[in-house]
Amino acid sequence: MPDRAVHRILSARMPAPPPDARSLGARAVSVTACGDDGVILRVRPETGLPPVRAARFFMLRREDRLSPAIPRPFSLYRQDGPDLEFLIKVMGQGTRALAACTPGTALRLVGPLGNGWPALEGGGPPWVMLAGGIGSAPFYLGIEQALRGMDGRAPARREDLVLLYGAARRGLLYDLAAFQRLGVRVEACTDDGSLGFRGNVLQLLASLWDSGALPREVRLLACGPERMLEATEALARARGLDCWLSLESVMGCGVGICNGCPVPTRPDGPLGAWPNAKCCVEGPVFATSAITLAGAHAG
Repeated sequence: MPDRAVHRILSARMPAPPPDARSLGARAVSVTACGDDGVILRVRPETGLPPVRAARFFMLRREDRLSPAIPRPFSLYRQDGPDLEFLIKVMGQGTRALAACTPGTALRLVGPLGNGWPALEGGGPPWVMLAGGIGSAPFYLGIEQALRGMDGRAPARREDLVLLYGAARRGLLYDLAAFQRLGVRVEACTDDGSLGFRGNVLQLLASLWDSGALPREVRLLACGPERMLEATEALARARGLDCWLSLESVMGCGVGICNGCPVPTRPDGPLGAWPNAKCCVEGPVFATSAITLAGAHAG
């Protein structure tokens, strides 16, 4: 390895959990069914939190033995005063335990963790959000924050925020009506044609480009299945578009200790001092200038 590359690795700072992360006790407030297999879990931490940037996440588990010992990561869906909401797809033991909470169930939160979306300021090309299934979770708060402005940035106009939301069928378009009530442009699609455009979000995006319903220059944000994110990255590179991906990686600790969520970096990118980034600490949101998912399924 060239001496310069060795120096870059040795001199790079190791990523660390964010300074505002903490372990908090909490109580369940409510659990509301959402879609065919989802719930919205509303919790109240023992200590109130300042506004949390959209697409950051919390590690979450019950305090009793119904939850696995290792908590699970969930993007913050909504923040309402002292309460936090999480959109959860019920899949295994951990999510079943959370879906079975009743008012007052004791919970443990660790967070807020990771890095969220960039500030979605007004001006410039439209922000086009691509959501696949439960990948809609980090977008609701993101739209709210864009509309009111963050970090001193100008608020985005409703017409400059577009959500393309896709799933296999209509029952997996979780809380679609809530997104529509935000007043931004929402286009739905399903693989089986049960609601909206028949096809996936990238096919819908291509259709909107071809029809002139969207300008060719946009800024992309995406969250969903890994193959969808791989395709989004490839599209952004081919067209020279700014693009950010919120990854749904499996995590063990959420704070950068276990090294269980590596993401390949681009040697020429801002994280290129190391061959891999930690999704939990340096993500879950990454610009495609920093990481690459290409070849994740090779062989």
